Amino acid sequence: MRTIGITGGVGAGKSTVLAYLEEKYNAFVIQADEVGHIVMEPGQACYQPVIDLFGKEVIKNDKTIDRKRVSDVVFGQPVFLTRLNGIIHPAVKQYILKSLEEQKRKGRKLCIVEAALFLEEHYQDFCDEVWYIYTDEEVRIQRLMESRGYTREKSLGIIGNQASEAYFRAHTDYVIENNGDLEKTWKQIDEGVRRNETL
Repeated sequence: MRTIGITGGVGAGKSTVLAYLEEKYNAFVIQADEVGHIVMEPGQACYQPVIDLFGKEVIKNDKTIDRKRVSDVVFGQPVFLTRLNGIIHPAVKQYILKSLEEQKRKGRKLCIVEAALFLEEHYQDFCDEVWYIYTDEEVRIQRLMESRGYTREKSLGIIGNQASEAYFRAHTDYVIENNGDLEKTWKQIDEGVRRNETL
């Protein structure tokens, strides 16, 4: 089984790449962000630790955790953010590894792992290769303004807080340029998959 890691800054259009790999290559796609939500659900690994950290006021009427409330608390309180990450990240990684094992047993040929903090959290340790989805800053700003309703300033602030293009390029194996010409993007994905003909 081949496991490809996907990373890139916010607004790079990673979901476009993931959808194509899933559809064309029957890839199993798992996203750290989505897993982060799963592990905070009642009965899951992070549910009680998060309540212990933030108190019962983060529990909604339906017993789920109010993620908006949690993010309001951690915003501007780095110590809480660090502690929250210490709870969530190991559980997410554990969940992903378990899912990959399951896919391997089922005979899946290709798995894709996507995470915003891919390199920082060392997801590359269990991937065969890592792809960087590169997009011009201006395109990313426009996407964030259109899809998420962010202001230009907010978009720039978020982009400015992420790893630089040079850092991504230095720590990944393959780069896909995703500036909006989908035919060009598909072609690069196909080339990336063909680089290792185990499929």
